[in-house]
Amino acid sequence: MMMNLFSSFDPSSNMSIPMNWMSTFLGLIIIPPMFWIIPSRLNYLWTKIIMTLHKEFKILMGSHKSQGSSLIFISLFSIIFFNNFLGLFPYIFTSTSHLSMTLSLALPLWLSFMVFGWFNNTTHMLAHLVPQGTPGILMPFMVCIETISNMIRPGTLAIRLSANMIAGHLLMTLLGNTGPMLSMILFNFLIITQILLLTLETAVSIIQAYVFAVLSTLYSSEIN
Repeated sequence: MMMNLFSSFDPSSNMSIPMNWMSTFLGLIIIPPMFWIIPSRLNYLWTKIIMTLHKEFKILMGSHKSQGSSLIFISLFSIIFFNNFLGLFPYIFTSTSHLSMTLSLALPLWLSFMVFGWFNNTTHMLAHLVPQGTPGILMPFMVCIETISNMIRPGTLAIRLSANMIAGHLLMTLLGNTGPMLSMILFNFLIITQILLLTLETAVSIIQAYVFAVLSTLYSSEIN
């Protein structure tokens, strides 16, 4: 039972080769339609989403940033969203449910922010460790708290994303395994519940990608 429950999170396919990680690149299928002479409705929708994110990320980062500064965070949102959303389809591996994937996204970003901030804006980074208006007696404690808060940021980003992906998939799998043991009436209720859960998971896949990108944008804005 437990093996079947977690089999959807196993990256290994045939011959124990972890080929399921290749599903990470399924989002690339949206690139060719971007070059069609007559754009599709999906292309218009995706362009609208990108432009909305670009305007919002520009506000979060500050108006002094260049026009291309939000590109990395829009790309980050796209990668996570495609992996979250495509993972809802049958027989498609959800790579964002693994900490190895989410940490690979969060840790390099956080390290680059920290290295850039401490080397180029050392005084500004030190000032962030003591919030304005902190009493003198509490300053050593605030420095410890803020340091720990900064250190755990990549972990919280990674765990939040993977935990939300795992929780939804496990709940749907558990409910789906009870189907053969139910009567016809209860089975109909199960189908309705699964549809509602699938709708919820679709929203979660968008929200978690958005939260990851927005928090990364906020972390980058703190180094300037």
